[in-house]
Amino acid sequence: MKLESLMELYVQQLTDLYSAETQLLKAWPTMAKAATAPALREEFESHLKETHGQVARLETIFDALDKSPKGKPCKAMEGLVKEGAEAIEEDMTPEVRDAALIAAAQRVEHYEMAGYGCVRTYAQLLGETQAAKLLQATLDEEGKTDHALTKLAEKINVEAE
Repeated sequence: MKLESLMELYVQQLTDLYSAETQLLKAWPTMAKAATAPALREEFESHLKETHGQVARLETIFDALDKSPKGKPCKAMEGLVKEGAEAIEEDMTPEVRDAALIAAAQRVEHYEMAGYGCVRTYAQLLGETQAAKLLQATLDEEGKTDHALTKLAEKINVEAE
């Protein structure tokens, strides 16, 4: 499909993020279950709740655009989720597994931050003010989660050493 406008790209990118988020609704519980550090498990569970809200925000944006959020699967998130699943299956000590889970989760967060930053900017340029605010809220949550994971890594990575 040939994209001929920023609006078409915006919708395509929103669809990709919707696919990514819906994949994460399944991945976060698996990662939480695999985490041994209680604080890490709590962070994954907390972010799962946020992810539900992020999906709802995207659905609000799609409703306003009168578009469907359904589209092709986000291949990048499929790969990131698969890497996280592989880390869970590896033969590691619990502390090393937790460090690997943090690494996998931060890759996810950075991918999402890049995507949300782009679509937020597109929304601003397209005059989609309410959507831009919703997207910024999600971008802020993703950044907060990344920061929390970094803080956890400062302790967990030392324990893994």
